[in-house]
Amino acid sequence: MKTKYYKIDVENMNMSQMKEAGELIAAGELVAFPTETVYGLGGDALHPEAAKKIYEAKGRPSDNPLIIHIADVSDLERVAKEVPPEAYKLADAFWPGPLTMVVWKKDEVPYATTGGLNTVAVRMPKHSIALELIRQSGTLIAAPSANTSGRPSPTEASHVLEDLDGRIAMVLDGGAVGIGIESTIIDLTEATPMVLRPGYITPQMLSDVLEKEVIIDPGIIAADDTTKPKAPGMKYKHYAPKADMIIVDGEECAVIEKINTLTEEAHKNGKKVAVIATEKTKTAYAADVVLSIGARDDEDSIAKHMYKILRECDELDVELIYSESYKTPRIGQAIMNRLLKAAAHQVINL
Repeated sequence: MKTKYYKIDVENMNMSQMKEAGELIAAGELVAFPTETVYGLGGDALHPEAAKKIYEAKGRPSDNPLIIHIADVSDLERVAKEVPPEAYKLADAFWPGPLTMVVWKKDEVPYATTGGLNTVAVRMPKHSIALELIRQSGTLIAAPSANTSGRPSPTEASHVLEDLDGRIAMVLDGGAVGIGIESTIIDLTEATPMVLRPGYITPQMLSDVLEKEVIIDPGIIAADDTTKPKAPGMKYKHYAPKADMIIVDGEECAVIEKINTLTEEAHKNGKKVAVIATEKTKTAYAADVVLSIGARDDEDSIAKHMYKILRECDELDVELIYSESYKTPRIGQAIMNRLLKAAAHQVINL
């Protein structure tokens, strides 16, 4: 299959190209498109064959549910058996935006889309290209991240082509994404709402809107990787570069000293080493490659650049990656959730 590629001007969209993309979705084909979080790989959410194509293109396990993307809050009623009051409160506060809500599904939503579950994950993206594509398709769009399963999520169209060129019908290039990490997922099917995946919208923000406790799935904050998370997708290896990756956590000076010692040992064994550092610490390392993830006090920059840096490590053919830890105050949990999975929970605590 030849993958069509269109660069779309967000301020002045070529509507004939958007119409063509929508028609491809309606015909059961797959189209990659930008959202504010990462690039998504879209297919018709209400047709099982489209979901199967998504799983096949990505090499994604079929029990890992797909998130349905909608263009209007009223579309919740098309897929939800019942819409809890909390969903409308959260939609009013955070949609369009990086929040996914899990509710009980209607029979019309195929199990192929929900990974065999009786629940469905739904969000309204905050990106004009994504919203226009949904409208042009005349349906709802199921869309996981547009990458090969397990690899770092795509934050630019070039990342999508790197993984999926020749395997999908079209890529819409809307430039680099704004946030860079996937949406927060909140489960609304039980009495106490539960965050199943941390993201840009924090548990405290959710709790403030709902005026009630919001808990976090113990499986995603466990120090090791033995506690089973509730969301099926969170049990799989994600976001991983090709090289072995280790996170070093502790006081700044101790971390620098430890990483440099480990780098020296790796060099003796003939290994090419990369270090993921901050603007402040990037000159302190003696690795083959030192990549700055941004300023430590700029959480948004860290989130935005994380996946791109992991992909750069692949391009540079490094064999070992050492990363500083990024326990930032607001979205540090979401950042570390991704990094821990990328490192297969290999952490050196100093």
